[in-house]
Amino acid sequence: MRARTRLAVGAVGALAAAGLLTGCGDAGSSGTEAPQSAAAGAGCAPIAGDKLVVLMDDRKLQNTDNILPAINAKVAKPELIAALDKVSGALDMTKLIQLNKSVDVDRKTPKVAAEEFAATNNLTSGIAKGPGGAIVIGAGNFSESQTLAELYRIVATAAGYQVKVQQIGNRELYAPALQSGEIQVIPEYAATMAEYYNTKANGPNATPVSSPELNTTMTALKTLGEKNGVVFGTPAAAQTQNAFAVTQAFADRYAVATLTDLAKKCSGAATVLAGPPECPQRPKCQAGLIEVYDFKAGSFSSLDAGGPQTKNALKTGAASVGLVFSSDAALAAS
Repeated sequence: MRARTRLAVGAVGALAAAGLLTGCGDAGSSGTEAPQSAAAGAGCAPIAGDKLVVLMDDRKLQNTDNILPAINAKVAKPELIAALDKVSGALDMTKLIQLNKSVDVDRKTPKVAAEEFAATNNLTSGIAKGPGGAIVIGAGNFSESQTLAELYRIVATAAGYQVKVQQIGNRELYAPALQSGEIQVIPEYAATMAEYYNTKANGPNATPVSSPELNTTMTALKTLGEKNGVVFGTPAAAQTQNAFAVTQAFADRYAVATLTDLAKKCSGAATVLAGPPECPQRPKCQAGLIEVYDFKAGSFSSLDAGGPQTKNALKTGAASVGLVFSSDAALAAS
């Protein structure tokens, strides 16, 4: 996992500039390439369809990238943490996808989408007043982060703080700003932030500290956060991570619901895996599918990281399975 930066295309956008997880990266030119390990067998030819569904990661290839508030330790009073945790308590995957759909498909502003969500989910009910004062809530340069920052604004205001939301940019910019106190709060992602701190302290080839188990990831994250003057609130059930999608028509035709199903039934020549150019080498993308699931596609189509090219390839029948992101608005109908 590396720093997360997104271009707002689709629900969570192309997420590509700095990579979401180890399986993602810059969008590249399209084309079909031989995978690292081809499979014997017929495979499963692509089937076009408008509805996309995510296959369950039943063997836990991906790490836990649950959404949670990151708070500068100097302002991390119990009342502020409790208020921010109200957002975590309200966010599951279905609600996060719908929230992203409000912005990325329905074209509402992050502020409007957040205010509607807060009202519907009664977010400000029961929030205790804290010591107050002025705080700046940062947001990354992608729509999901901006909407989450607006939700944090709403609950922090209810807790008695004077709040400003400021878009900062990518993690390399906003993490130092959070540590220095230039901003006081920002929405974060557990595994990605843990690895950001880990590689910052131990080098780019540091042994990963995050895990498919949330408790393991949070233990590492809290320890690293303390060293950087940052406190983390409660993680939400919702998370944004690598996922692999097929069309509903494909899932129905081949009776696949999990990545184990895909590997058992669809390894073979006719199966086309679509994703970013670096996917074949990445442990959270094709390399991981081979190692963890023994899934062997017949060919790899080099497109983008969870962006419009990959989703279009699935919908038009050019790809059997493709890398998407778990909170993508394209999954709202699913």
